Amino acid sequence: MSVNLLDLDGAQLTGFVVGLGEKPFRARQLKRWMHRFGESDFARMSDLAKSLREKLVGTASVLPPRIVSDSVAGDGTRKWLLDVGKGNAVDAVFIPETNRGTLCISTQAGCTLACQFCSTGRQGFNRNLSVAEIIGQLWLANRELGSIPGGERVISNVVLMGMGEPLLNFDNTVSALKLMIDQDAYGLSRRRVTLSTSGIVPMIDRLREECPVALAVSLHAPNDALRDRLMPINRKYPLAELLAACCRYLERAPRDFITFEYVMLEGVNDTEEHAHQLADLVSRIPCKINLIPFNPFPNSGFVRSPRRVIDRFSEILNAAGIVTTTRKTRGDEIDAACGQLAGKIQDRTRRSPNLEGMTP
Repeated sequence: MSVNLLDLDGAQLTGFVVGLGEKPFRARQLKRWMHRFGESDFARMSDLAKSLREKLVGTASVLPPRIVSDSVAGDGTRKWLLDVGKGNAVDAVFIPETNRGTLCISTQAGCTLACQFCSTGRQGFNRNLSVAEIIGQLWLANRELGSIPGGERVISNVVLMGMGEPLLNFDNTVSALKLMIDQDAYGLSRRRVTLSTSGIVPMIDRLREECPVALAVSLHAPNDALRDRLMPINRKYPLAELLAACCRYLERAPRDFITFEYVMLEGVNDTEEHAHQLADLVSRIPCKINLIPFNPFPNSGFVRSPRRVIDRFSEILNAAGIVTTTRKTRGDEIDAACGQLAGKIQDRTRRSPNLEGMTP
């Protein structure tokens, strides 16, 4: 059976090459060809030994997910819908800016967490993505965007903010992260790779030990009662436990702050009182707050907070000494904005998430 080499991190690739009877350094060459140069044809990997190329043809392949559709918004945001098999498709989104290009990638086909304001959460959950399906989004985006080996990098930042909860697909996510920061693969700085989590406390601690990258936490409420309603995961890992985990994470984080994400929902979590509560909640944690205007999707039941309300919320936080920004909505006309990613998921759960069964 052919091995998809995109499924292998650096150590696994070395083991595979040695298992073929080749020297370990050949794995570095192979990794560069696949990830740095985006090559999938072994015959084109010119500095590989001919014997290895012949062995690879019979035993291995480089297979990213298949592109189902490719949409471009007026602001240049580009969304790919990617086939991950058995009726499931996930989204990857590229966001171009003046001084950087950010790729938002998915880690699960669907999501178990059922956050009330998220389109993905309404789709149900099918399965975790493989390493090849996660890193394959970056591999494909580089190819589609015309990245030139040795030239200026088109994708400068990667955010794991697409479909799914990355920390509930921990092993595959970490293998993909290691490839992203590997100098023989994509060579991204840990500071330029951001994992966004809804707050799986034990896995935040594991990430701190195994592969600390920049961390963003989906907060979205300043107290447990409201967060319980908006994000059921809070019933298992309430705010006090989550914030303590964030403090521990900072001991090894590549950045000296945590980003807290806060979606602005009219009449739900956007009052001045909520802003003051939020300021008190995070006052002892080095952090930045990113306010996210809610991006509508059918039957969501929520409305975006008016701009004046968002501005006032931001003013209160900034006055409390907390650096606060408001995210610019990008790609909403192609459903590529934050919270809109839905893909196509064959739901295996058809139920509320079983929080008692979520201990890793």
